[in-house]
Amino acid sequence: MPSKVSAGLLLYRDAASGLEVLLAHPGGPFFVHKDAGHWTIPKGEIEPGADLLETARREFAEEIGFVPDAKSFLPLGSIQQKGGKIVHAWACAGDLPTGFVVRSNLFSMEWPPGSGVIDQFPEVDRAEFFHLAEARHRIKAAQIPLLDELERKLGR
Repeated sequence: MPSKVSAGLLLYRDAASGLEVLLAHPGGPFFVHKDAGHWTIPKGEIEPGADLLETARREFAEEIGFVPDAKSFLPLGSIQQKGGKIVHAWACAGDLPTGFVVRSNLFSMEWPPGSGVIDQFPEVDRAEFFHLAEARHRIKAAQIPLLDELERKLGR
């Protein structure tokens, strides 16, 4: 079976204390008490024939509830996650509006398992900017090379 393919967008900004990146925390009951190693860049699966960058931009908007006003995108390449999923990524400079609250799309699942009750949960329950050192601690290990590539491309 072919691996799933996703595309994602890494928003970054220059803060007084250095470069920061926006990471998303997955929503749903499985991730409520999970933190380090579980955050991710906002991303989603690619529809057949869809443009990778356009998918990354759309998924960012669906998962975060915000469309970055970026004019240029840095290609960060692709990584393969532990489960085999290939993630293509781009970075763009930007920021979230003051007081912004994540408005993510929802997914349905049976919860609690075996209950027969179908509930809806946000794909992303929160998003935060982190300095690169902290981002490396929070993000899925397989996605760390995307942070490294951003740092390399920005010459930091």
